Amino acid sequence: MKSITRLALHTCTVPRDLSAITYRDPSGEDPAAAGLDPAVPEAIWRSVEGLYRTGVHPGIQLSIRHRGHQVLHRALGHATGNGPDDGPDTPKVPMTTDTPVCYFSASKAVTGLLMHILAEQGRVNLTDPVAYYCPEFAQNGKRTITIHQVLAHRGGIPAIPRDTPIEVLWDRDAIWRILCEARPVEVDGAKVAYHAITGGFVLQRVLEKVTGESIEQFLDTHLRQPMGMRWFTYGIDRAHLSELATNYATGPRPVFPVSWVVNRALGGDIKTVEAVSNDPRFQEAVIPAGNLCGTAEEMGRFFQMMLNGGVWNGRRICQELTVRRAIQQFGSLQIDRTMLVPMRFSAGLMLGGNPVGLWGPHSRYAFGHVGLINKLCWADPARDISVSLLNTGIPIVAHHLPALVRFVYTVGRQFPVLPEARWPLSAA
Repeated sequence: MKSITRLALHTCTVPRDLSAITYRDPSGEDPAAAGLDPAVPEAIWRSVEGLYRTGVHPGIQLSIRHRGHQVLHRALGHATGNGPDDGPDTPKVPMTTDTPVCYFSASKAVTGLLMHILAEQGRVNLTDPVAYYCPEFAQNGKRTITIHQVLAHRGGIPAIPRDTPIEVLWDRDAIWRILCEARPVEVDGAKVAYHAITGGFVLQRVLEKVTGESIEQFLDTHLRQPMGMRWFTYGIDRAHLSELATNYATGPRPVFPVSWVVNRALGGDIKTVEAVSNDPRFQEAVIPAGNLCGTAEEMGRFFQMMLNGGVWNGRRICQELTVRRAIQQFGSLQIDRTMLVPMRFSAGLMLGGNPVGLWGPHSRYAFGHVGLINKLCWADPARDISVSLLNTGIPIVAHHLPALVRFVYTVGRQFPVLPEARWPLSAA
């Protein structure tokens, strides 16, 4: 991309030959085991290269599993050092399949399942009011708001007050005090309003109150260790901060009305989001709705476990019924009052649709979560796939969107709906 265009679009440098900045894990790709033509993963990878050529993502990771076998496991670009504002002498660190990346809002899928596991254990009832477990939350009319409503973005507290200092995000007691004092926009759960950050802190408080342990410990015990994850933690240990991929605010700067929607959903403009997400205090903090860190393969592994009905490598992580409850639609397709787009939610996940949905065409049974619009992590029982696309750019409305949509549609075309029924299709 020519320099003048790159400056106008605020993108990274993209070489003509991408092979030099491509990292492939041959041992992690086995299309034959899945009965797949090798041309299928290559077609999908070409769509990823097309996304990279837009210049909005300095680094990309991809993991795709089909019929339980990983058929794509690659990385492209740089983990740090090739941002739009980086100079030619800035050291470049290659992106590999082992580089940890912040999942941002895709973290909600994991936090949501932790709450369903807690319910499976009989330690909470998701239809109970939050105030049943944390009485202080009942302030200012929030007495009847349930855990389930919070999971489904119907909890009535979609955002923290605009004048809240950013430092509050890594102060557990301060953010909890603010949420307890918050006045809800509604309490009956009738309308969807995406809870970008707030819901995670509420769920964390309930979990920690009933278990007597931290949410980090609960995650470690019930998911991370049993599934053999290397990363997959809220935030990242200080000793490994330098290994975490850098986030870049790329693409044209949003203008009104997009800028208004961004500020409404995220509590700040995109440059603020970039600065906060690269702040060591954010990276070391525990923000259950927005700073789980790991690789594309690890998030793909998580969704494969859900696709398997709660089993990973022969080990039961949770009951199949627990997964079914986690992906069950709650409410109808509605315009989300935060993001101003039509959405279908379960209690913790973003759902697909027919004839077309968030996860592509004929994706009625697909479930997953987006991270800052660009990170796409989902599973589709009808196609028997789990997909995790991670990236380091955080553009909003930019020229990359057709390439991002093309990737989703390419996956859908290359993995058509299977004739045999897999759960939950068989129960539909």
